[in-house]
Amino acid sequence: MSEHKAGDATQAHAILAELREQMANAYHHGQPLYLQGGNTCRFYGHPAAGMPRTPKGSPVAAGQAHAADGGTQPDGSADQTTVIDCRRYSGIVQYEPTELVVTVRCGTPLEELEAVLAERGQCLPFDPPRFAPGRTIGGVVATGLSGPRRTSAGAVRDFILGTVLVSADGRVMRFGGEVMKNVAGYDFSRLLTGSMGILGLISEVSLKVLPVPRADQTLMLPMSQAEAITACNRWGGKPLPLGATCWHDGMLYVRLCGARRAVDSARQELGGELMQDEAAAAFWASLRDHRHAFFAAQGAAEGEAERHAPLWRLSVPAATGPIELPGTQLVEWGGALRWYRPSAEAIAALSGTVPAAPQTAAQALRERIAALGGTATLFRADEAHADVLRFHPLAPVNLQIHQRLKQAFDPRGLINHGRMYPGL
Repeated sequence: MSEHKAGDATQAHAILAELREQMANAYHHGQPLYLQGGNTCRFYGHPAAGMPRTPKGSPVAAGQAHAADGGTQPDGSADQTTVIDCRRYSGIVQYEPTELVVTVRCGTPLEELEAVLAERGQCLPFDPPRFAPGRTIGGVVATGLSGPRRTSAGAVRDFILGTVLVSADGRVMRFGGEVMKNVAGYDFSRLLTGSMGILGLISEVSLKVLPVPRADQTLMLPMSQAEAITACNRWGGKPLPLGATCWHDGMLYVRLCGARRAVDSARQELGGELMQDEAAAAFWASLRDHRHAFFAAQGAAEGEAERHAPLWRLSVPAATGPIELPGTQLVEWGGALRWYRPSAEAIAALSGTVPAAPQTAAQALRERIAALGGTATLFRADEAHADVLRFHPLAPVNLQIHQRLKQAFDPRGLINHGRMYPGL
């Protein structure tokens, strides 16, 4: 089944040609390039060099040069930034429901793709979050963020079959394909997942999709965090249809997804109170999209997060027991993901200083999490944490690999420069 028309393909080809020309022209003149999709994850990572401070959702003409507004080029000089509006390059290129494969352009709205898949009883198993309206597929791949079902279904990169990349100077490169056995460039397509656009514009992506689970039920079991982590790890070693888990405020929520008989059997084995279907769907959506009460103080709208406490994303081995930290936590992925919100008092306690020193507190937190075999990402930063490194520091050898990749695809360091790590 092909979801596009000849006219659509012709128009899309012309739009891509324009985007390539704009990128090549900016690159030739040494202007910073900023790739803009739905702007729903603008808060995530560092601001890119010369990143224009336009409000989320405001129209930005593709290729329009904006004043840096305080941004700088990699060499430190202020200059114009060429904003590439990826939303223009939108649409489903090919969809084969029987093959469980879909190929889409980067500007395709996530909601649009999910609606098409739902008509055929299929879905994106990695449960991509949408923190605000307008999320695009390009943004889904570039950020590499997965939702509550990540540990059972897999991460974004596990469903990437192939990609088309437009380099900073406008060249087009194809990696992978539309079948799992086509391994040419397959690993590089996975590498692009979570790259924050620093290697180029991911113009098209081929994704593996799966049928929607026939049965989907959620159980509620009151227990402590320690009990919840132990239970999740014990259940993880059994043939149970665990779709997702979440512990917060003394309650463990367990989502069962799969065949009806398997879900019914697991429900009997695990016990607990059954959540009504409508309430369960709303709960997991609020968790995925950070509309849950735990995240409420963060603010979903652009600019609101900066006025509230920072939000940390702690990734640790699933069997790690409760991490005693001042502040509040929410546990997902069977214990492998801990969302942490420190209060001002907690930051002061971590830094050991009054007034609090965010840099020192962040370092102390990261050292503690690293000792557990994990990483700590500053998912949302308030004004006080503006200068704190967003992603967990890389080991020297890993940083060198990142630098070499950046040099290979963007020798002049102009595209989304600094979006992931300073200097990249």
